[in-house]
Amino acid sequence: MPKYKRILLKLSGESLAGETGHGIDPLRLKEYVEQIKEITNMGVEVGIVIGGGNIFRGLSGAQEGFDRVKGDYMGMLATVINGLAIQSGLESIGAKAKLFTAIDMEPVGIRFSKPQVLEALGKGSIAIFTFGTGNPYFTTDTAASLRAVEMEADALLKGTRVDGVYTADPEKDPAATRYDEISFEEVIRKDLKVMDQTAFTMCRENQLPIIVFNMNEMGNLKRIIQGERLGTLVKI
Repeated sequence: MPKYKRILLKLSGESLAGETGHGIDPLRLKEYVEQIKEITNMGVEVGIVIGGGNIFRGLSGAQEGFDRVKGDYMGMLATVINGLAIQSGLESIGAKAKLFTAIDMEPVGIRFSKPQVLEALGKGSIAIFTFGTGNPYFTTDTAASLRAVEMEADALLKGTRVDGVYTADPEKDPAATRYDEISFEEVIRKDLKVMDQTAFTMCRENQLPIIVFNMNEMGNLKRIIQGERLGTLVKI
């Protein structure tokens, strides 16, 4: 029996780019959708939020002279492109998936509504949430925490290229050590970068546990769903 029956999986756009650093890597996309389908076959209901940094990041655009609001909308549109890629990838291997958008974008996707999302999940579809929260100045981390709370998820799983939360950036500090488990309060006290503050606060206030893990290692997603302790668990 899976430990978690309904989860929100947060993926970064950069991770979808694979080794190329930009765009969509077909091999990485294939690895992701196969792992996601694997847990839906176990009866797990899955929502997905994907970032857009492999195509365009609004904050970076603002630093280069773009208007921040327009840049954020460009970034949100990038998440729709990535979401369509994931939907197509899932459907190509026999999984059912519905794309939801934070604003009206028919026929690209369905405008987000909780009743329609819960209905889709109940019928075995994977729900892909795109266009962020629909508002500038909010990250896809915040969109992930919002959608996780709205879909009444048991946990928010943040798939990254590192295997958890560390005392420091492990890519810069070889002496950094990983936490197996840590409280929300300790993350705040130590100023660890798990998610942006708005997203993190939303999870804490709704007592929604966060699991940060390496999504790029095949099988990790299933192992977490089965209750194996991987990555870092952030909880009350």
